Amino acid sequence: MKINRRELLGYSAAALGVAAVGLPKMAKAAAGELTIAYNVNLPSWDPTTGPSAVNPTIQGLYQSVFDQIIPQKPDLSFAPGLLTEWGWNDDRTKVMMTVREGVKWHDGSPFTPEDVVWSLQRAGDEKTGNPIQFVWKNVNNFKIDGNKITGDVVQFDPVYFKWMSFLTGYILPKAYYEKVGAEGFEKAPIGTGPYMVEKFERNAFLRLKANPHYWGGKPAFENVTIKFVTDAASRVAEIESGSSQVTLEIPYEEYDRLIAKDGLAGSIKNVSDIGMIFFNNKDAMLDKNVRQAAVMAVDKELLVKRLLRGYGQPIDTLETPEYAAYDPSIKVEHNPEKAKELLAASGYSTKKPAKFTIQTTKGFKPKDYEMVQAIVGMWRKVGIEAEIEVYEIAKHYELRAAHKLAPAAFYNWGNSIGDPTTSTGFAMFGPSPHSSWKTDDLDAKIGPLWGEKDEAKRIAGWKAVDKYIAEQAYVLPLIQYAQPIVHSKKVNVVQHISGALLPALMTPA
Repeated sequence: MKINRRELLGYSAAALGVAAVGLPKMAKAAAGELTIAYNVNLPSWDPTTGPSAVNPTIQGLYQSVFDQIIPQKPDLSFAPGLLTEWGWNDDRTKVMMTVREGVKWHDGSPFTPEDVVWSLQRAGDEKTGNPIQFVWKNVNNFKIDGNKITGDVVQFDPVYFKWMSFLTGYILPKAYYEKVGAEGFEKAPIGTGPYMVEKFERNAFLRLKANPHYWGGKPAFENVTIKFVTDAASRVAEIESGSSQVTLEIPYEEYDRLIAKDGLAGSIKNVSDIGMIFFNNKDAMLDKNVRQAAVMAVDKELLVKRLLRGYGQPIDTLETPEYAAYDPSIKVEHNPEKAKELLAASGYSTKKPAKFTIQTTKGFKPKDYEMVQAIVGMWRKVGIEAEIEVYEIAKHYELRAAHKLAPAAFYNWGNSIGDPTTSTGFAMFGPSPHSSWKTDDLDAKIGPLWGEKDEAKRIAGWKAVDKYIAEQAYVLPLIQYAQPIVHSKKVNVVQHISGALLPALMTPA
């Protein structure tokens, strides 16, 4: 077998460190402690089942406790982790994996190849509720020989190993889980990750303690408290008052203001996270003229300049420059006059507007609600009247899974593995539980690409799909986000391009 070999993860114990803090109102972090004001709650402790498993924003919490099967460095390159080697045989009918030896679960029990096989089989079983089950089911009949694992390919999936670094790509403890069950695991989760769960108060905070036996080296911070602060203004107050030493996803004007203050610093980079508006194939959105007008009316450059203070960049497909199928030649013009003409052809005008609801979060991402407000204003000028409905991100997942989103719904889409299947594919393929637009014409174009073995042909195929989607206006891509992180100058923060805020990459300054 030919095996992909990767360089060992090049972080020292200090570079892998995480921080936690004990008391929420401390103006300064005690030695070995850190507090983080996080922008989302943690609904569930199982990183492989339910809606939480496909929320990219939560992955930083999961990765603090559980190891991904194949980790990614901050630049998104893949590195050895619980698997030290992985690959296909020549004809791609088998997979081979080598399991790291000497790793322990948080309860001190040994991590084994049986844990890997059990986790992969469980992930591929539709009864367990893994939302990416259709990926994991593609390999089965695993066999263990020492620390080597082989498996038979049922259906070739070119991104099978990439998914091991992405959503639901975690290994859980077989013996412990079978002993305590799903309910017991929810109460007392254990992993092999850099931190162990010390205390968890739902909708309030998570307290973590460094794993002294972590295979990647003990984290630099002994304790981490992660406060769940879903309101952006409250996160600003947390960092400004010193109650928290790190926060993220705040308005960009607040980012600029805060990093100018004594004792504070910041990091802001374009990450693998995009802002988009799902269109649902119902009501007014069934009219191509309405969809195209809705896309052409939006001045994305203005949104970035005025609302995001120049941070981030406009996009015209569900791919960013870091993604494998990014095609800069696909452009959608901003043309309000043409939008009016398209609407007029369908009988709409500013006096008789096309009407529908648009759903959005408020404060989950920087300027999400304000961005939608601005878009609704742009639409109004050309003959579209949209009513804004605010919802929590958890509600979005629930509605999307049930195919009950409004005709338009704002969302952010993370794709840390940069593959078109995990951007355009899962967002736009009808049978995907993560799509909103579901029509036969698009499914016919996407379907053959899932198992394409010729990589060049696969990527070219996805580029053609992206072009077709842009022409049909089946979705409204908006921006690639720049993620703002503000932190105390006493803490070093390494920004991860996946958008995951990882305490294990933080060290005392």
